[in-house]
Amino acid sequence: MIGVLIGVAIVVAIAVLWLVLQTVQSRQKNENLESQMNELRRDLQTMATAQAKSSGQMEVIAKAVAQRLDSVTPALQEAIKSSAQITGQLTSDAQTRMAEELKNARDQISQIQRQLGEVHEAGTQLSQAAQTIEGILGGAKSRGSLGEVTLERLLEDSLPPSLYAKQYRFSSGEAADAVIFLRDKKLMAIDSKFPLDAYRRIATEGEEARRAFAVAVKGHVDDVAKKYVVPEEGTLDLALMFVPSESVYYELLMTDAIKGQPLDAYCRERQVFAVSPNTLYAHLCVIAMGLRGMQTEENVRCLLASLSGLEKQLEKFADKFGVLGTHLKNASQSYSETDKLLEKTQDGLRGMLVPAPAETALEGPQSKLSFAAEGSLKKGA
Repeated sequence: MIGVLIGVAIVVAIAVLWLVLQTVQSRQKNENLESQMNELRRDLQTMATAQAKSSGQMEVIAKAVAQRLDSVTPALQEAIKSSAQITGQLTSDAQTRMAEELKNARDQISQIQRQLGEVHEAGTQLSQAAQTIEGILGGAKSRGSLGEVTLERLLEDSLPPSLYAKQYRFSSGEAADAVIFLRDKKLMAIDSKFPLDAYRRIATEGEEARRAFAVAVKGHVDDVAKKYVVPEEGTLDLALMFVPSESVYYELLMTDAIKGQPLDAYCRERQVFAVSPNTLYAHLCVIAMGLRGMQTEENVRCLLASLSGLEKQLEKFADKFGVLGTHLKNASQSYSETDKLLEKTQDGLRGMLVPAPAETALEGPQSKLSFAAEGSLKKGA
């Protein structure tokens, strides 16, 4: 705002300086005209003194001087009038520009004020949102609900519903936030822990709060290992501890437990693996890929078993088909042999029924009978 006012002042000063320069120039022109007139008067006096004897010449000179004066006077008046108009125009332009600059300055100031109001309103809304989040995360129950909801969303995005269960209860009565069903009826438990109170004190209390944070995390790890690593009920020898905040998870990785041991190393010793939303999603994607690969392997195994059974059926069919071919081959061979035997029998009968040349004269009813018998034999054949 101050910069805008300084700019306006500089513009006004420049306009005033330009008006002063124009006025000075006008005055200089007027002074030049007056000096010319004075010179003319001196010339007139000199000529009047030098040519006093010639009145006619004096009159001519006087007329010339009068004409010159008459011609110079309108020019001088016109110059004065033009100077006044220029000065008025410059003054009007300067006033107009100053008014425009002041208007622009007021507009910019109003815009800045509106922006400041919007920023103040946004800050108020942000403060209210922060208070709302603070209220949500203020209680352990609320933080637990937030962790459970986040865990549920990650499971829904990564695994089919048949591969996990929420609030799975063991025989001891303890309920894990979620379990994942693996091969061979194995379970992997996931429980959400949110040590936010101890974490928030680190910024104000320093190392003392960090030690308290490590103690709180160790207590959560021991609790998960005791409740949810139950091999006799089908669980794996490990469990996942879900930390719903990336910043809290990072602090867990960077904090040392007792005697300089990293806190995440203590988690691994207890067979409890801490995961954040990002790392849990990666774990779930790998588990889903592994389960799909195992399912594909099982499907391939079933397909191979089906193909093996089909191969055995084809072998049986080939045996039966071979037996059938053998029977058909034997039948064909028997048919060929029978056909040959029939032809021989027919040839024999024909030879027996054909009369000898010496017996041609004896043709009569007996020969007709023989031909009839031969015809009946052919029909029977």
